Amino acid sequence: MDIKEKLVEIFKTRASGPFLFVGSGFSRRYLGLEDWKGLLERFCVAGNPFEYYVAKANGDYPTAANFLSKDFNEYWWKSDEYKASVTRFKSKIGDQTSALRIEICNYLSTLDQTIAKTSKYAEEVRLLSTLNVDGVITTNWDIFLEQIFPEYKVFIGQNELLFSNPQEIAEIYKIHGCATRPHSLILTDKDYEKFNEINPYLAAKLITLFVEHPIVFIGYSISDPNISSLLRAISSCIGKDKIEQLRRNLIFVDRTYENEEASISDTYLTIEGIQIPLILIKTNDFIPIYQAIDVTKRKIPTIRAGEIIRARKKTLCC
Repeated sequence: MDIKEKLVEIFKTRASGPFLFVGSGFSRRYLGLEDWKGLLERFCVAGNPFEYYVAKANGDYPTAANFLSKDFNEYWWKSDEYKASVTRFKSKIGDQTSALRIEICNYLSTLDQTIAKTSKYAEEVRLLSTLNVDGVITTNWDIFLEQIFPEYKVFIGQNELLFSNPQEIAEIYKIHGCATRPHSLILTDKDYEKFNEINPYLAAKLITLFVEHPIVFIGYSISDPNISSLLRAISSCIGKDKIEQLRRNLIFVDRTYENEEASISDTYLTIEGIQIPLILIKTNDFIPIYQAIDVTKRKIPTIRAGEIIRARKKTLCC
């Protein structure tokens, strides 16, 4: 059985439609956006290479970002390169990390989103824009997903999701912040400390979604620490005896190596001694995955979904 057929079979056994869980590899694939290291390297303008900050942080990237932000703050205020930006955003500066956050967001806002539509992945992007997914969860900061799904309501950051009433229909949950709000970015070690403190509450908020919906992870390594921490928190909420409820609901898409054949299989991810069941897809061609999602129509009442989307269209227009 090929990837599309196997996924269609899985999706049809679920009461609710799929969610996408999107990571940085998604934006690298379609926009050519740098990975986290490459993104931070763009702002090493104060004389020290990024490796200096990584060494100072003992290899921890969020801590390196914190050290970088301090040097960047000094450079930003004094350099002619950012003179116009200082004039525009100086009233928005809240601490020594603000300048770096602002310029990261300025850079992300300049990305040419049409790149994806004219790249070798143009057909994948076309299929993506027509998908009938119930929603998207992402740790990405860029706004590519909002452009793919313009009618979806966006929740930015943990707090906005925790203290709102999401419908789990036509929604995007940007749990690490968004380029439209520089202060929302989960960037430094202190940001991650706060995020991890709230993570169990976020997991509790998302637990129904993970139990009822197939979750398709795209753009992540299967060992990504962001995913591991969230799955660990969700597993704690569910309990070891009920972890099998996640079987066939967690679907990881992992790119193949050169000359490696595409495949789909049942496997386990072990996190702190807990074995979490999941489906692992290995492929460089995402079209069968998107086709399978497209074949599986949303299982909520069409009238309800239509009413929600029409209401959001009206809000956007007015």
